[in-house]
Amino acid sequence: MTRTDPPGEPPPHRVPVEESIDLHAFTPRDVVSVVEEYLEAAARKRYREVRLIHGKGTGVQRAAVRALLARHPLVESYSDAPPDAGGWGATRVILRTTG
Repeated sequence: MTRTDPPGEPPPHRVPVEESIDLHAFTPRDVVSVVEEYLEAAARKRYREVRLIHGKGTGVQRAAVRALLARHPLVESYSDAPPDAGGWGATRVILRTTG
């Protein structure tokens, strides 16, 4: 089966699955959907911990990312990254272990 996107719609994101993702590469309106896709892919790869680099700026991206994390079923906990890994410009996420 071939996937076809509606006319004028951009193709789906290609999210690299590593232990961290830099969200600066994505438009602000896409960040939440990118994070959702990334968390699902990271869980499939059985990562226990990942880091989301959202930057410091005004805190808008950080707030949007954390609002998603607060309700996401794959997320066990999250916090600021350690100072040497981005501090409050990145969020450390602990993923739930799955059977």
